[in-house]
Amino acid sequence: MAVYDSGATWFLAQLKPNSARIAERNLKRQGFKTFLPLEEATQQRGGKFVTIPKPLFPGYIFVAFDAGRGLWRKINSTRGVTKLVSFGREPVPVPLDLVSQLMLRCDAAGKLLPPKLLKPGDRVAITKGPFANFIAEVEQIAPDRRIWVLLDLMGGQTRVAVGAEQLRAV
Repeated sequence: MAVYDSGATWFLAQLKPNSARIAERNLKRQGFKTFLPLEEATQQRGGKFVTIPKPLFPGYIFVAFDAGRGLWRKINSTRGVTKLVSFGREPVPVPLDLVSQLMLRCDAAGKLLPPKLLKPGDRVAITKGPFANFIAEVEQIAPDRRIWVLLDLMGGQTRVAVGAEQLRAV
């Protein structure tokens, strides 16, 4: 579970390209609480499939701070951060319920946990392996936690077994 502070006001910061970890490190170094939800994604590198963590919201990070103290200017000048998302001159807070619900669905490192309650007929996205980024339908859930899904491949349906950690509800 991610660190959750019920008294914090959360904001959304836009990041420079490929700077999520740099911005997170620099914001934490300055004493800000950050939340960068991650999901596992599969990429093909050198003929092999590799699973890597990627931001759930590419280009953005959640930051908690007291806006009344004017700290948002400090965040805007942090390395890796482009600017805080604003409407007008001041940054707009993200609803606390949205951030807290996201945190409840993530582990301590911010990685999105697999869905707990899947049932036959649910539409899911496969996040890892050779079928990464395919949309499928849950056909059956076996007692050994293996989930059978139906994929539309080459004009027909193919039945494939995957682990729950490889699926994300759509």
